Amino acid sequence: MSRFSQPDPELNHRLSRRGMLGVAAGATAAALLGVAAPANAATNSSATPATTSGTKGRGRPVLPPGRLGIQLYSLRDKVSTLGFGPVFAELERYGYDEVEFAGYTQGSAGPITLAQLKRLARNHGLNPIGSHVGYYSDDPNAYTFAQNLTKVLDDAQALGLKHIGTASGPFRYGSTVDAWKRAAEDFNSYGAAARARGMKFYQHNHSEEFSFATDNPKVRLYDILLKETDPDLVHLEMDIYWAYVGQFRFSKRPDGTPAPFEPLDYVLRQPDRYPLFHVKDGESDPSNPYGYNMTDVGDGDIDYQRFISAVTRLRGHRLAHHWQAEHDNPAESFTFARRSSAHLHSLREKC
Repeated sequence: MSRFSQPDPELNHRLSRRGMLGVAAGATAAALLGVAAPANAATNSSATPATTSGTKGRGRPVLPPGRLGIQLYSLRDKVSTLGFGPVFAELERYGYDEVEFAGYTQGSAGPITLAQLKRLARNHGLNPIGSHVGYYSDDPNAYTFAQNLTKVLDDAQALGLKHIGTASGPFRYGSTVDAWKRAAEDFNSYGAAARARGMKFYQHNHSEEFSFATDNPKVRLYDILLKETDPDLVHLEMDIYWAYVGQFRFSKRPDGTPAPFEPLDYVLRQPDRYPLFHVKDGESDPSNPYGYNMTDVGDGDIDYQRFISAVTRLRGHRLAHHWQAEHDNPAESFTFARRSSAHLHSLREKC
């Protein structure tokens, strides 16, 4: 049986409805995305994709083979009611290759050991690629890097993870330059411990990382993190949606002077620092204080044809990165997972 779902006519409708719009540098720009292919041909670079609005997609798939994952936080409702097994079976059908954990139970129906969880994922052709764990807590027994580093790494190693990270911002000591330097020291120590186990430590951003130091508003906090962490020890998982939200919110300093930035440029300058990405989408909405309304992947205005292409076209980087679909609160999580996979597999390189 094919690992892919059947062609989704609603996907074609949505691609037409959004007018093939993409986001470049925070502005909506016309961009031809490739169109939805029959699902069972999506991994075959020689297959001819289906057409939408009379336009024929050409070129190799933008998405590298074997590199599509999903952040299981998006499916927490299904994990809690159905258990990991049925969820993994659906992800296999939808064409996913990898999973990223956000906890190893997520309220899963029935107890499960790490060994069982690892075996279950592999039985469905899913590679456990990473996991999110808290940075710190006031509780000395908390399952965080700061409080229980050895246990966190033991569990990651038991699952066979190659990456172990946190979605917590480096705000433990505040938002000053020195506060972020202290957090960077913490991250370097976690990175060294992870590296000793054959893993990469990473940090996942939200939009606030792109704000400015409270004691020096000329300095962007994210730039401190990059400068003060060892690139061999601390890696980044760019959440592309939140990075564009950061662009919308923080392209001016607190005094109103311009401070533009392009999220993609961070990656192109240091591609080796970004082994993982979160692929989530949003419709541009300047009336929203965050600039976007989160949507299923393919429904929004973030130009993933452009973004993924720019990264995978770098010499030696086609297979160097992992792309994790995510939606914080999908209307229907299986529908989100299915359509996101179909959309990303449909994207083709521009000729």
